[in-house]
Amino acid sequence: MRIALLHYHLKPGGVTRVIRQQFAALTDHAEILMLTGASPQQSIGAETRVIYGLGYDGTETGKERPHESAKTIADQIIRAIDDKWTDGCDILHVHNPLLAKNWRLPEILAHLQQQDIKLLLQVHDFAEDGRPGTYYAGVPYPENCHYCVINSRDYGILRRSGLSSDGLHLLPNMVNPFCLEPIKTIDQKFVLYPVRAIRRKNIGEAILAACFFYPDVALAITLPPNSPRDWVPYQHWQTFVKKHRLPVIFEASDKYEFTDLVQSAESMITTSITEGFGFAFLEPWTAGQLLSGRNLPDICRDFEQNGLNLDHLYDCLAVPLQAIDTVRFFNKWQACIKRNAERYNLQIKNQTIKEAFDHLTRNQSIDFGMLDEEFQQQVIIQALSDSTIYKKILDANLLLLNLTTVSDRADRIAKNRAAVLSRYNAERYQEQLLGIYQNVKQTAVRHRIDKTRLALEFLRPETFSLLKWSEDGP
Repeated sequence: MRIALLHYHLKPGGVTRVIRQQFAALTDHAEILMLTGASPQQSIGAETRVIYGLGYDGTETGKERPHESAKTIADQIIRAIDDKWTDGCDILHVHNPLLAKNWRLPEILAHLQQQDIKLLLQVHDFAEDGRPGTYYAGVPYPENCHYCVINSRDYGILRRSGLSSDGLHLLPNMVNPFCLEPIKTIDQKFVLYPVRAIRRKNIGEAILAACFFYPDVALAITLPPNSPRDWVPYQHWQTFVKKHRLPVIFEASDKYEFTDLVQSAESMITTSITEGFGFAFLEPWTAGQLLSGRNLPDICRDFEQNGLNLDHLYDCLAVPLQAIDTVRFFNKWQACIKRNAERYNLQIKNQTIKEAFDHLTRNQSIDFGMLDEEFQQQVIIQALSDSTIYKKILDANLLLLNLTTVSDRADRIAKNRAAVLSRYNAERYQEQLLGIYQNVKQTAVRHRIDKTRLALEFLRPETFSLLKWSEDGP
């Protein structure tokens, strides 16, 4: 089998990690050609051709080759494939094509389809999922080709948005178990949040949770953000923690080896409000660690069906409305919904928004994950200064008591680890990937994505979080 993989770049990150895994899975079963839009910092092991017209707009593509048309770039792709194989490739496997990182990509793919190249488009992230800045406004998504997603939530969303089951495939990512070296003990008790501290990781909630840890237990966050959008709120959190003398260690990976952090932690935590695949819910168990924190039911449903027990995680962290300026929050929340709806050419009525807000606050409380940094800091200040607020939060969220341990800790870790290793291993991944390729080769499809329906699947007032959708921090 002849497979060409295509992505904007090969920089370190989640998609590049998956591409590496796919190359490893295919090594003994297919010939591979990697097509990318930027010179790779490190080889993935496959023969690689750089086609600058595939890169992000405004980088190598935008600055060096602004004159190239979509057809010219498509022709370069075809030449690269033909140089590798005289009979062409069996499949062109394209990663994350629905993010408008390169505005010519949909047209490039259309030209390739006209040359009878079979496409498999693997969606890791949706622009409709809180990323309006990467939305192909006014541009239809590629039609009559195969799509692939990484979780059943996205599978259901794309089915409801117009794709047929014979051209839509589910390919969960594989999990590489933590490779732990001999431990160097860290002489401090802490709960580890092993993330880059971007906004959607909901750092404020982890800080609030730290207020309910056992005495002398700190929160350790491994990495700082690497995007300008996330830096300002991150620095606000650093200032806030210092001012209120909260037990938080930022950039812990600069102070300690990561493997030492993992092995020395009391437990690990996640408070993220949105995930693509959800490695955070799987990897800790492979290190023999307990994971605590926020459950994402739409993501974790797959894991639970595959044998993981996550019933010690909470679906919502309810905080009393009296801890925030409710009128200001509603006005900011409503304005943010309407502003983002316009960016996707959607209409959402004020009455619909008001009814959703009334439902979300029906118990005179609201999920902490719906708040942005401004209101999250209001809640934490109130919890620190008012014992009544602190008690209300604890009484409404008794699972906060499970943040460092659970009664069946050893058994739960062992069973969840076994489930991860048996269901998300390299052999299973290889089998699923090769099966999808056979389907793409043999089955022609006619379908298209209804972009309005797709946008409505994600932009819903009843799940709308300021932290996820607002562009301004505190």
